[in-house]
Amino acid sequence: MRFRHRAAAGFASLLLPLAGLVGLASPAQAATSSTATFAKASDWGTGFEGKWTVKNTGTTAISTWTVEWDFPSGTSVTSAWDADVTSSGTHWTAKNKSYNGAIAPGASVSFGFNGAGSGSPSNCKLNGGSCDGGTTVPGDAAPSAPGTPTASNITNTSVNLSWSAATDDKGIKNYDVLRDGTKVATVTTTSYTNTGLTAGTDYSYTVQARDTVDQTGPVSGAVAVHTTGGTTPPDTGNKVKLGYLTEWGTYTRNYQVKNLVTSGSAAKITHINYAFGNVTNGQCAIGDAYADYQKTFTADQSVSGVADTWDQPIAGNFNQLRQLKAKYPNIKILWSFGGWTWSGGFAQAAANPTAFANSCYSLVEDPRWADVFDGIDIDWEYPNACGLSCDSSGAAAYKNLMSALRTKFGSNYLVTAATTADGTSGGKIDAADYAGAAQYVDWYNVMTYDFFGAFDADGPTAPHSPLTTYSGIPTPGFTTADAIAKFKSKGVAASKLLVGIGFYGRGWTGVSQAAPGGSATGPAPGTYEQGIEDYKVLKTSCPATGTIAGTAYAYCGNNWWSYDTPATIGTKMAWAKTQGLGGAFFWDFSGDTSNGELVTAINNGLA
Repeated sequence: MRFRHRAAAGFASLLLPLAGLVGLASPAQAATSSTATFAKASDWGTGFEGKWTVKNTGTTAISTWTVEWDFPSGTSVTSAWDADVTSSGTHWTAKNKSYNGAIAPGASVSFGFNGAGSGSPSNCKLNGGSCDGGTTVPGDAAPSAPGTPTASNITNTSVNLSWSAATDDKGIKNYDVLRDGTKVATVTTTSYTNTGLTAGTDYSYTVQARDTVDQTGPVSGAVAVHTTGGTTPPDTGNKVKLGYLTEWGTYTRNYQVKNLVTSGSAAKITHINYAFGNVTNGQCAIGDAYADYQKTFTADQSVSGVADTWDQPIAGNFNQLRQLKAKYPNIKILWSFGGWTWSGGFAQAAANPTAFANSCYSLVEDPRWADVFDGIDIDWEYPNACGLSCDSSGAAAYKNLMSALRTKFGSNYLVTAATTADGTSGGKIDAADYAGAAQYVDWYNVMTYDFFGAFDADGPTAPHSPLTTYSGIPTPGFTTADAIAKFKSKGVAASKLLVGIGFYGRGWTGVSQAAPGGSATGPAPGTYEQGIEDYKVLKTSCPATGTIAGTAYAYCGNNWWSYDTPATIGTKMAWAKTQGLGGAFFWDFSGDTSNGELVTAINNGLA
């Protein structure tokens, strides 16, 4: 805790009874010729140092003064100097000392105090009149809190801040900009650029409005800023190595839970996201009951080597995951809800986050499979933005949803989320309160892939998962580095960010050049979907012919593909470690080779 000590003042001054004070000043000394303004000299969260300044704005001397104000419940004066301060409930009164009651025209005196709580004064009166010098208004209300600042254009040494305006009954005069609780500037606009910062350093910014008589209102919410550059964050180890396992993989792809064992991948991962549960009617719901818990597996398909029976309580992927956990008890399994197709259900869920969270908990903790899952993953594509459909739930909806999930699931379960990687200015990361929601999640799976592809049928050809930018990139900001930097700039801790790897390629056909940037006539043919192919196929059908922005590309015939290889994954994992990221995740297991060479590359790269 922080305290200020003054020899001339002490806590004893607070013990004086209110009745012991001299009465209010005579009308001749009323506030028509004087003002009283308040400022927080410093603020440390649970308390602050307050300062009142009484100024004689008239033409005759003032002999005594009394300042009165109200504090919100929970805020109080703990010690004061240069005034006798008393209270009655939440109403506070300060009377001049014998040595500072007289104020000559144009002069001013100040008194201060240490305060507990976080509130600010309101309903100020000076000698019975308004603190802004009027006689008809019983008190001049303090300004409202400005909006929480938004940080942009963060560099090694500077940051741009902007915020929404505060309101006041008399009007706003200017704003104080506070960095780590200390005022660094006073501006008349709702933006400020702070320069002279230190590279690779964390800062916290708030703003506070002043009205026309310099009364300050409540401090805004804080935005965390981490300047770029600086020393490389230490690699603390224990990285997350997470893969998505799709429920539909059990069908045409014939990728079963047992393949995690036979490929060697199960021994090299820490977490599995089982995708997807549905989101419908504002609730979590089963995605595919047959694949999830009804399908029976033969002995050779089963992790345990024992065939399912028709009458066992639970079969399907859930039972196979249970067997996998028995074999690899270190693996944590999360049930992922939403995804591209089912994200449309989140708008209704966001309308009642508590009901949604309750439904998810009941489903994840269903007694039939409660031992299988260690938490929940939310894949909303995309909050307050457009994916398969457009959402208009508002920027706060995402934070509210994650808060409700954390409250319901508690600290013993993992709560994670897959997020956009749109690092452009005003893009999808900016559309929702990912920074506010971060406090409730264990980590974000940042989907740093699918930036470019044959959804733009005529090109230009470009790597779908660039690590960094390059000359000629079709959309600046569509890179892994830009996405991670954007999340960091909003205050999301690096340790809560996982870099994403696609175990597949995206490609075009009708391409006439090997280098990126060529035109195309449409998507290249793929096994399951045009324009998309698994790595295990591409590594032999169209081997890599070059790399750009940390990702491989391949030109074969008139087809052009981009995808990650063990080598480029190694580069990305090394980069993730220098950034201090929490680890990596990938989509999905079925795109890897039968011996799990891409999973091996992630494991080795994060070792």
